[in-house]
Amino acid sequence: MNEVRDTLKVIEDNYKLFLQQQFTFIGALQHTRENAHDMIRPVASISQVQSYMDHHCNNLTDRRILTMFLNICNDLSNLCHKLETMHRGNSTTNEILERCKLLLNHSNDLSTIRAKYPHNVVNHLSCDEAKNHFGGVVSLIPIVLDGVKEWLSHIEKLPRHMVCNVSDTSAEKRAPQDAASRAAISPQTPSVHPEAQTSVSNKDCVQVQGNKRVRKKHMTDRENHCGKLKGPWKPPGRHAF
Repeated sequence: MNEVRDTLKVIEDNYKLFLQQQFTFIGALQHTRENAHDMIRPVASISQVQSYMDHHCNNLTDRRILTMFLNICNDLSNLCHKLETMHRGNSTTNEILERCKLLLNHSNDLSTIRAKYPHNVVNHLSCDEAKNHFGGVVSLIPIVLDGVKEWLSHIEKLPRHMVCNVSDTSAEKRAPQDAASRAAISPQTPSVHPEAQTSVSNKDCVQVQGNKRVRKKHMTDRENHCGKLKGPWKPPGRHAF
């Protein structure tokens, strides 16, 4: 959660710098709209601002402030997706995130949204600009920032067991499956009862002892057999036969 707060603070600091240059931003939109011969319809989406910058921006000042706006929108979009993957939350927090993600969609129509008190971005516009041209696009960032802060305040009020990391939950779900897979792959050695093991050991001992007795008996019979074939020893001489 601290990481989220740090990221949000960086975005807020960037937005404060952008807010100080709101007139420059409106001027850049005016210039690019003139170059695009698109003076009638309102600036109603992020993709429209992107198109103005990519195809109709002729000076570095206009490009810098338009890029700043697009970067803040992109940072907010990344933060919303990160919040979605970090915590499950509940229906309320999920609804807040979905609303923020919808507002940050590049093709979403922003013409009808307006930032309310304590934000005064709309008040810095003329009546015509606010109503017909730029009221929505200047309201986007403060409304989304309020949504992220609202999400954080709701998450902090949830019970601890509900604020659970989505990746951890996925890992917990995969753990039994992985264990089952490992059990299926690893060869299973048949279990042998201790009494059976003792019986097998005794049989082995009896067999070894029996083999020793057989070998000993075989050697004795062989010696006796050889003795019978040779006969008793006689000294050489006339009594040899």
